[in-house]
Amino acid sequence: MSEKRLHIIIGILQNDQHEFCLAQRPAHVHLGGLWEFSGGKLEPGETPFEGLKRELAEELGIEVICAEPYLAFPYDYPTHKVYLDFWRVIEFKGKPHGHEGQPIRWVKKSDLTHYDTPEASQSLIDKLLSEST
Repeated sequence: MSEKRLHIIIGILQNDQHEFCLAQRPAHVHLGGLWEFSGGKLEPGETPFEGLKRELAEELGIEVICAEPYLAFPYDYPTHKVYLDFWRVIEFKGKPHGHEGQPIRWVKKSDLTHYDTPEASQSLIDKLLSEST
């Protein structure tokens, strides 16, 4: 299996109440119906920060001003391989909304485990839960 590993850039967004922004994947796509931190595939020639800015503009209608790498690791789904690259968004402009029609929710850290998320996100959620606010 010499399949190319897709680089997925993902933003961790928090509001002033320290709640996390989750979006629900459309029912017709891979892992449809699950809740996730927003992001997507890095395009050829993009830096991770450029990809993060583009993806969050497309999905949440916001402009990322400042972000930093948080957690990254490879993950193998039965159908494809990904490299998950999570970034903590430090500053952004605009009000996050489901720019592509997807539902979004602001979720308390303690409630993250109450949402059905992709299995690959569990390492991120575990790390977030282990941090003091």
